Amino acid sequence: MKRVLAILAVSILPAATAGAVLPGRVMGEIPAPGRNVTGLTYGKGLVWAADHRTDTIVGIDASGKVVRSFKSPGYRPAGLAFDGRQLWNVDVLQARLFRIDPDSGLVTRSVPSPVQRPRCLAWDGKALWLSDDAGRTIHRVDPEDGTTIREVPFPSKSVDGLAWDGRYLWIADRLADKLLVMDTDHGEVLFSVNAPGPHASGLAFDGRMLRVADYQTDRIASVARNGDEFLLVEKEKKLWVTFTHQLRNFGPDELVDVEVMLAVPHDSGYQAIGQLRFEPEPAEYRVDRWGQKVAVFRFPRLAAPGKTEIDMIARVQTQRMWFLFYPEQVKPLSRIPRSIRQRYLVDEPKYDIRNPVIRRAVAEAVGRERNPYWIVRGILRHIHRRMHYERIGGWDVAPKVLERGSGSCSEYSYVMISMCRAAGVPARYVGSLVVRKDKASYDDVFHRWVEVYLPGIGWVPVDPSRGDKPTEAERADSFGKVTADFLVTTEGGGGSEFLGWNYNYNERYKCRGRCRVEVEPIAEWSPEPPGKSGK
Repeated sequence: MKRVLAILAVSILPAATAGAVLPGRVMGEIPAPGRNVTGLTYGKGLVWAADHRTDTIVGIDASGKVVRSFKSPGYRPAGLAFDGRQLWNVDVLQARLFRIDPDSGLVTRSVPSPVQRPRCLAWDGKALWLSDDAGRTIHRVDPEDGTTIREVPFPSKSVDGLAWDGRYLWIADRLADKLLVMDTDHGEVLFSVNAPGPHASGLAFDGRMLRVADYQTDRIASVARNGDEFLLVEKEKKLWVTFTHQLRNFGPDELVDVEVMLAVPHDSGYQAIGQLRFEPEPAEYRVDRWGQKVAVFRFPRLAAPGKTEIDMIARVQTQRMWFLFYPEQVKPLSRIPRSIRQRYLVDEPKYDIRNPVIRRAVAEAVGRERNPYWIVRGILRHIHRRMHYERIGGWDVAPKVLERGSGSCSEYSYVMISMCRAAGVPARYVGSLVVRKDKASYDDVFHRWVEVYLPGIGWVPVDPSRGDKPTEAERADSFGKVTADFLVTTEGGGGSEFLGWNYNYNERYKCRGRCRVEVEPIAEWSPEPPGKSGK
């Protein structure tokens, strides 16, 4: 029986337990039957490999022993597929597809390729899938005459292997060192996993696991297609961060009753907090209606010119987080706990979920879809097609942002949350400080994204602004995947009584007369503790 991790209503699921199997895990490997494998498939209990150096097609058993071998029909064999009875082989030079009896090695059919530079091949039970390096497309091909039934663009940088697992098309990309899972009905990548080697050159599915040939290591790896858990957390960066909040009063009059609120980060799938302190000490800690803890600092008077300065200093281990699951693992909307529906399906001023603009967008994006997974992916696709990233100042309400067609990360998040809630999918946001690539860096922009609740899975991160990219693989990385470049400080479902619609920080004050106030928040990252290396 498949083991599913316990769902937490207020946080991301815990990481996979030690020894857990997840999709993409390497389960074993055997030697390749040659040094130039350019195609791979599975059939009749054997792994079949095409070698373009020796112009042979070889069948090997589970140990890697050669059981059958015969000459390929052409002089540049590439992709292989098995249709349940016979093999199919692509010849690159002739641009033809050959059907071959695996027992005798005799060619039983030859059809022209519908593309100029054919290479990789797979069989989906009724038709062939064929990659075209020239057009950067993947074609579903009629095996009777070689005509194209439909085509989809390359989802990533390169296509170096194809395999059909009975439901989805797997794609090997040697340039990105990834294996991608594509739903061909929707034309979208579900997720990707790391390739087991540096140069994938063939891909097959044996009914249980994927087989991946590597041109550089001359090995064939067995890779898990399914898992008994679905969340992978990888520890990555250990850094110090000092988040400084300065409030300056340029006057000419004084401020009174100044309050500064800083969001307090905690351990989660995103991060592990080693040390955390504030300078000065906060007056008190409070918890808002979303469960967010905040540190409250009070300054009764602030003359002009004058400033307040608060530091939050933390030792952080940031973590890379991948959700690896299939749409069919998501339960119906009716399985959402009542407590989550009551908190994360309600309207908020920034969302305006009953606005006709939002209603029309949801109807167009979702249609009659019932699976919560595809509801969310449809909304994400709709946003990517109609918006582009632009910081123009301020955070408008979701309908206005969608009509304008551009927005910041916060505005993308408002639109995503609004549409998800209108469609019946609970959604909330998280806010963060960002590691700007280098270990010693600073951040004064920050970042916000969305979490959606998928029944049977839990809270899953979705980053609509970062997923606004040109390829399907890049867009898929915005769903269920977060890099180790963030310290999440804030979790919220809407306006907070302490942070308002801000994240990371907020402030309140009163002025006796005329005051010009400026707030400067900045996060300084360093591999060394504060005070060393000039940080």
